[in-house]
Amino acid sequence: MLNNVTSIATSLRQHLPFHTTTDQDIAPYYHNHVAAITGAGSGMGRELAIHLAKMGCHVALSDINAAQLAQTKELLVGYDIKATMTVLDVSDNKAVEAWADSVMVDYGKVNFIFNNAGVALYSTVEGSSISELEWVMDINFWGVVYGTKAFLPLIKNSVKQSESTNGSKKNRSRQFNEHGHIINISSLFGLTAQPSQSAYNASKFAVRGFTESLRQELDIQRCGVSATCIHPGGIKTNIANSARGNDSINDSINDIGMRTGPKAIQSFNKFLKFDAGHAALIILQAAATNQPRCLIGNDAKIIDAVQRVFPATYSQILNDVHTLSRKLKPRRHKKPSTPK
Repeated sequence: MLNNVTSIATSLRQHLPFHTTTDQDIAPYYHNHVAAITGAGSGMGRELAIHLAKMGCHVALSDINAAQLAQTKELLVGYDIKATMTVLDVSDNKAVEAWADSVMVDYGKVNFIFNNAGVALYSTVEGSSISELEWVMDINFWGVVYGTKAFLPLIKNSVKQSESTNGSKKNRSRQFNEHGHIINISSLFGLTAQPSQSAYNASKFAVRGFTESLRQELDIQRCGVSATCIHPGGIKTNIANSARGNDSINDSINDIGMRTGPKAIQSFNKFLKFDAGHAALIILQAAATNQPRCLIGNDAKIIDAVQRVFPATYSQILNDVHTLSRKLKPRRHKKPSTPK
């Protein structure tokens, strides 16, 4: 089922009128602001840093992989911005709080937090251990919570400091000269559940609920800060290659008739086709235009639409469509060998 979702969308999107997101002039929203990014060592985190640097936004980078983080920082050399890097485990609350404090010391303000770091676990519920489930939740969900909690008061205060005092108190609505936003990365799998992805599904559904509730609270407060939940589809990143697994997990996956090991990763990677740089730009556009939810890729849009129309039976429908698409897919014929 994990591979089926993306393969269905891949076959359908060729025939449906979805439009590619166009580049907008969003640089003024980010210029001379400060953004903190987790998981900045690769994938969308790295691409977010590059796009923000091009827009003149200062960046505080963090990742658990020091070598990859240094590579990202090196890519920002030459842009007229300040960039710092911190080796960080987002599942460590105290470390995240310390990082947030250091960002304020280094920059004097902070406007955006991109809670992007994430991991995957390929297993059934029965095959995964409690410690493995906790590992996924600690990074994918609690990492988002820690990042949000640590940076939210700092972002709110930074934006408040820019509040305009023009006009009379009686008629004045709150106006801010700087922007503030919290961007939390969920997933297509934060909208639909899949076999072998219970831990990942749970973490990403949790991010979605957490972020949507946060946004409602911020809207009520009218504090100049908002939140957006991001749901990427098949983005070309290393998350499949770094997913955890073990012999017990492999046995549990085999029990439900799914592939395991390198072949499964290779097969899944074939469907991670959406460019991470383009995905990063879409994320930045979503925040700049204050979208509550952002779906990235036609696969995410299609699967979300199916789930909305068939909330109780979408998994069976997706399976049926996948089976039909396989039957209709033209078979590749081997070229006849030329006689020697």
